Amino acid sequence: MERIFLLVVSCLGVSRVLADSLSPPVNVTIKELKANSAVVSWDIPDGDLVIGFAITQQKKDVRMLRFIQEVNTTTRSCVLWDLEEETDYIVHVQSISMSGTSPLSEPLRFRTQKEAETQASKSKDEVTMEEVGQSTQLRAGELIIIVVVLIMWAGVIALFCRQY
Repeated sequence: MERIFLLVVSCLGVSRVLADSLSPPVNVTIKELKANSAVVSWDIPDGDLVIGFAITQQKKDVRMLRFIQEVNTTTRSCVLWDLEEETDYIVHVQSISMSGTSPLSEPLRFRTQKEAETQASKSKDEVTMEEVGQSTQLRAGELIIIVVVLIMWAGVIALFCRQY
């Protein structure tokens, strides 16, 4: 019984050592800063076997956190969305491996822009990929609704024809 307990304790100790050996992400930066979104990017030290990342986003002076978990290890960036304009935020990035998580990266502080500043940097004729993506999503949603309604009407007509 005593040997089994020692084995379990030693296994727990080994996994803790492996988790602690994972280094936090480095070079955490903010790119594409806008009024309501930003892109956070980072690098990982060579040799770390990473299976994902965890990003924590917090408004400065507010205790509430947003936690984002990314499992795509080929991309070293994440879009932070639904931000408030002219607001200070703090971001941390953490690496995730099979044996646990790394310590948090150094805190990165940034401030979102005013909506007017974002619009001023874009010309009237310029269309962004976000705007194109939103209209595509809207059209896809509308198409799904139309198809569902048509199928329902076809079912109603089929039931009506069967009855007579």
